[in-house]
Amino acid sequence: MASVSLQDFVCALDPASLPRVLRICSGVYFQGSVYEISGNECSLSTGDLIKVTQVRLQKVVCENPGTGQTIELDPNFQGHFSPLTGPQSYGTLEELVSSVMRSSKQLPIWFMSTHRIDTKARVVPQEQPLMLEAVERHPKNCYARCVLGTGTQPVVLHLPLFQKGPFWELETGAPRTMLQALQDPALRDLLLTCPTLPWRTLTLKPQYEIQAIMHLRRTMVRIPSTLEVDVEDVTASSQHVSFIQPLLLSEALARGGPFPLTIEILEVPEGPPIFLSPWMGSLRKGQRLCIYGLAFPSWRVIASTKGRKVPRYFMVSGAYQGKLRRRPREFSTVYDILSALQPGQPLRVVATKDCEGDEVELPGFASLAVGDRLEVMGPGQAHGAQGGDIDILVCHRLSDQAEEEEEECEEEAEGREQIVLPLYLSGGFVEDMNDGRRYSLADLTAQFSLPCEVKVVAKDASQPADPLPSFSGLRLEEKIMEPFLVVSLDSEPEKYFEIPPRWLDLTVVEAGEQPRQPAGSPPTVTVEELTDAFYYRIRKLPASESQSPPPRPPKREGLGGQKKRSSQERNIKVPV
Repeated sequence: MASVSLQDFVCALDPASLPRVLRICSGVYFQGSVYEISGNECSLSTGDLIKVTQVRLQKVVCENPGTGQTIELDPNFQGHFSPLTGPQSYGTLEELVSSVMRSSKQLPIWFMSTHRIDTKARVVPQEQPLMLEAVERHPKNCYARCVLGTGTQPVVLHLPLFQKGPFWELETGAPRTMLQALQDPALRDLLLTCPTLPWRTLTLKPQYEIQAIMHLRRTMVRIPSTLEVDVEDVTASSQHVSFIQPLLLSEALARGGPFPLTIEILEVPEGPPIFLSPWMGSLRKGQRLCIYGLAFPSWRVIASTKGRKVPRYFMVSGAYQGKLRRRPREFSTVYDILSALQPGQPLRVVATKDCEGDEVELPGFASLAVGDRLEVMGPGQAHGAQGGDIDILVCHRLSDQAEEEEEECEEEAEGREQIVLPLYLSGGFVEDMNDGRRYSLADLTAQFSLPCEVKVVAKDASQPADPLPSFSGLRLEEKIMEPFLVVSLDSEPEKYFEIPPRWLDLTVVEAGEQPRQPAGSPPTVTVEELTDAFYYRIRKLPASESQSPPPRPPKREGLGGQKKRSSQERNIKVPV
C-alpha cells in the first residue's frame, strides 16, 4: 500500500485488525532527545519497523473551520454530533426539499437551521436536529411535516416550505456520540455540529497514543499519532519478521520463569567487576547462558580475612557446608563491646592495652592494665564532671581468684569490682571465651550476632577449591538477603555460577532453542571473592548504614571547672 501520514493511518485503523507492522517511510529526528520526551517516542528513522499492538484515544481537538479556534475535548465528552453532508446550505425549506428530490434520496432526512424557528406549537432552537418525514400539500401552501426530538414523545411540527433558513442537511441517522462519530469512516471528512459547543460547524481531530514494539527496544514504546512521519502497512509481507525484545535479568527474576531459560547477552553493565571469578570474563556480548532458577537459600554473609596486610573479601552462601569455630573477637572501643553484647549471652573481655582512668572526669572510671579481665554487665549513664549524663558501659573487674574458682559464686562475687567505662573510650580488648565447638554457617548466624570472628576448620566438601580454610581467621561482617540466579555457560554447561541481578543486571534476549534439562538440581556455588570496590559498595547498603556511630568524647573544661564539679554529688544510673 502507499505511504500515508501516521495520523491518517491511525484514524482509519480498525482496532480489531491489530497488531499491524508498519515501516517508517520518512523518519523524524527531534534534536532535544534521541529517544523520548515525557515518555513518548519522538525520533524514528527511515526504514524502521514498528509493530503496533494498541491504540488509545488521548484527546480530541475540536476546531472551528471558519476561525481556526480550537477546544480540547476529553474522550468522555457527552455531547452529540450531527454530520453535515457538505459545505452547501439552503436558504429555504423548499430549496432543501427540491435538492433532496433531485438526488433521489428517500425520506425521512435529517436537517437543522442555523437560526431559531418560531412556530405556534413551540420554538425550535438553532442547530437543533429535525427529521423531515414528508411534504404535505394544504389548500394554500405546502408544508414539511417534521419531528422534533428522538425521545419517547416526539413533537410533530408543520413548517411551510417558504420557511427561511439557512438550512443544512444532516447525514441520515440519529445524532452520534463523539466516539461513534470518530469511528464512522463515512463521517471522517464531513463538517459536524454539536448543540453543546459554541460553533455552528466544526471538525474533530483526534489524537491517539500508539503502543508499539520496536526491534531491540526492551520496553513498549509510546508514539503520538501527531508525530510527522509517513508510514506504510507491511503486515502482509512481514510475517517472517521477528521483533527482538531485550530483557533484563531483574525482569526475568521478577516474572519467575519459566526455567530453565536459554538467553543471549546483548549488553553488560558498565563499571568495575563485582566478583574476582574466571566466569566474569565470559560475560560479554553474544555469550549464551542458561538460567536454571533461583539459588537457595537467598541469604549471604559478607566476610573479610584477618591477619593479612591486604584483606580479602568474600560473599558466602547460606548453603556453605564448611565447619567454623569461633575466635575471640577484638574490640578497639568500648562502644564496639556494647554493640557485641546480646541479651542472655554473657560477654567477658580482656584488656590488651593499658588505660588510665579519670575518677574526677567520671566517677568509677578506673584504670585498666594489660590482662585485666572484665565481665560486661550492660549500658548505663553517669553524671560527669562537665555536667549532664555520659553513656557508659558497666563492668565487673574479675580477680585471679574469680578466674580460678568461677563455679563458687560467693568467692567470685568477693573478687569482683564494679567499674564504668565511657562508650567513647578507645583501647584494646579481646573476647575472653573458650568455645571449641564446630558450627555450620547457618547455626552460627542463628546463635550469635554479627560481626563475628571465626576460623574455618573444615572446608566445604562440595567446593574442591574452597579458599576459606587457608586463612587464619575470618570476620563475618553482616548477613544480607538477596536473590541470586543459578546460571551456566551454554558452551560449558557443567560449570555453574550465581548472578545477583541487583548488582549485575545483564541485558539479554531469549534464545529460540530448547534449554538443556539438568540431571538433578544444579550444584550451589557457596563462595565468591569480591572486588574491593564491590565490598565497600555493599557495606554502604541500608543494613550497614542503620548502625549508629559511636559517641564523641565530651568537651573538657579548665582545671577550675573540674575542681568545682568534683565537689558535687555524682551518681551512676544502671538500667535494670
